[in-house]
Amino acid sequence: MSIEIDILNGKASRSIAEPLLSAVWPRHETEKLPWGHIEWAEPDLRVLIEETTGGLVCHAGIFFRTILWNGHKMHVGGIGAVATRADCRSRGYATLALEAATQTMRANEAARFAILFCQPHNFAFYQARNWHRFSGEVHAEQAEGRIRYDFMTPFVFDLGRAPRQGTIDLCGLPW
Repeated sequence: MSIEIDILNGKASRSIAEPLLSAVWPRHETEKLPWGHIEWAEPDLRVLIEETTGGLVCHAGIFFRTILWNGHKMHVGGIGAVATRADCRSRGYATLALEAATQTMRANEAARFAILFCQPHNFAFYQARNWHRFSGEVHAEQAEGRIRYDFMTPFVFDLGRAPRQGTIDLCGLPW
């Protein structure tokens, strides 16, 4: 079996990714979660992994943003909506998508570090891939204004040097 890894424009590829994202996070289930009401940013790019015989099996969104860390502007990369089709898990697809996303961010030499947000059941996965828990506060924008974003745990990845604590303002919607 062979696979294809594509990195496509986020908005233009939304229709390709949507069936997989809806299958992994059905609306009727996610609306019950603590983060089910959150408005999310649209990825700038998407990593899409397809099996030649099975269609789209994995997705990872890539975000580029200038944020504030302890009041200092920094350009960062973000990863969000990492999703693998249920029947294709434990085959390394999420690792491939994560590696493609971080390599894409490395190519954008201005990104100082990467950040993602995850639930406790995914901590070990990201830690095994050299992501580190960020122990500070994170703030983001929502329709009601600036909020403390503590619905999921932030993890950071060293593209240059990632902070491990302090205050991050995403200066926009979370991903």
